[in-house]
Amino acid sequence: MRIIVIDDEENQRVLLSGYLKKQGHSVRQAESGPMALNLLADKGAEVAITDMRMPDMDGLTLLKEIKKVHPDTNVVVITAFATVESAVEAMKAGANDYLIKPVNLEQLMLILKKIEAGQHLLAENRYLKRKLEETENFPRMIGESQSFKKALADIAMVAQSDSTVLIRGESGTGKELAARAIHDSSALKNGPFLAVNCSALPETLLESELFGYDRGAFTGAVKKRLGRFELANKGTLFIDEIGDLSLPMQVKLLRVLETHTFERLGGTESIKVDIRLVSATNRDLEQKIADGTFREDLFYRLNVIPITLPPLRERKDDILLLVEHFIDKFSARSGNEISGLTPEAKDILISHSWPGNIRELENTIERAVVLSRSEVIDKDSLMGFAAPKAEIVADTLHLAELEKRAIVEALKRTDGKLADAAEILGIHRNTIRAKIKQYGLKA
Repeated sequence: MRIIVIDDEENQRVLLSGYLKKQGHSVRQAESGPMALNLLADKGAEVAITDMRMPDMDGLTLLKEIKKVHPDTNVVVITAFATVESAVEAMKAGANDYLIKPVNLEQLMLILKKIEAGQHLLAENRYLKRKLEETENFPRMIGESQSFKKALADIAMVAQSDSTVLIRGESGTGKELAARAIHDSSALKNGPFLAVNCSALPETLLESELFGYDRGAFTGAVKKRLGRFELANKGTLFIDEIGDLSLPMQVKLLRVLETHTFERLGGTESIKVDIRLVSATNRDLEQKIADGTFREDLFYRLNVIPITLPPLRERKDDILLLVEHFIDKFSARSGNEISGLTPEAKDILISHSWPGNIRELENTIERAVVLSRSEVIDKDSLMGFAAPKAEIVADTLHLAELEKRAIVEALKRTDGKLADAAEILGIHRNTIRAKIKQYGLKA
């Protein structure tokens, strides 16, 4: 940990700092409260160990300033003039603990270990809370079509084992929902569920996200950071778009699957983890193996139990069920009470090919709920995103042409802003960028 030792007595300060350095901590010294505050403002610290009696600013005043400006910094107070009143006052002000000079070094190390464990837990809780906030609005898996029921049956069977699972399907078909369903129905359901998307991060960031890093691993790595493998211990790690992994990252992932161990970036310690890995892709991995861009040995490790999610165009019977769910969801959120669809709107929704699958449908209904001027969604609320059934029957355009038309329309509505257009279509901005290039469009 990064520690600042604050004491106006140089001998005490040097002795304590030297001992803490030998224990593997990064230690800086300050001879006064103002100097300590400057050091904290410069690079921060996990722990400040401060003497109580000092000129310019006493330890109690320093403690209050630290808690006001750097609330996450832990403070341990030491003094040669201990009283019950001073101890109580320090603890009320936010001190983690209170030691009497000469400092009992074993007791200090116990306090530091407790602080380090608490910091680990705090970081994990913050991470999990952030992920929960990002995903708590995901709809439950809904459907009655035969192809979808087959996928649900596979999920139910897979959940009872601890085998590695590969979920395959087009973008927007609900692969992360399936992974969550597997986790929630498994023996690991009380453990963490963490997800990472390989296509959303550059390789350098993806490696640190998965494996974490030790302090000093690279410029800016001022403290240890746990990766997804470590945070998902005793739980499930979901790796989405695994077909986008580079070959070097594939080698590292294969090693984790074979040995259940890894090292943080910049670290030498082998860390053992007990997790269930669920991965997903919309790529043709067999073709990538043939092209030499995906390792065959990794594929067999990942593909122990395969599950395929059908695209929405093959689940026409489920469209209105999903629409009903999304209407309830977004009506409650927006305060615009919608009771249903007009027959014309139903025809439009059922006839659409849904290249963006469930994600596209969800975005469409959210927009329609917000824009609807009556208690029902009609064709005007759908903003012409799809042609009526009769028009589609008469139109012999291929799916690619429909997709191109949808992209052109989205770009027109957003004045060429890729992120906004991707949001309308329910796809990632990297996907729309690739489609623009594929179709020779102008953004």
